[in-house]
Amino acid sequence: MTINRIVRILAGTFILLSLALGVEASPVFHSVNWLWFTVFVGANLLQSGITRWCLMDQILAKLGVPATERCALRMDA
Repeated sequence: MTINRIVRILAGTFILLSLALGVEASPVFHSVNWLWFTVFVGANLLQSGITRWCLMDQILAKLGVPATERCALRMDA
């Protein structure tokens, strides 16, 4: 799994979790203030899209997560 996929999975998970905790219609509702976390994640996604800098990218790279996937099949002539 690559850095880009992990960042997208984490961002999506955080958004869905914070919506579940912050929307009153949810069965796991806790507080409306959880919606601020949704705003925070969305703002970070917007910022990283504009500046091409993401702290999570750097953290995952230091943990040894590959930046790109290697092709499993090699075509040798």
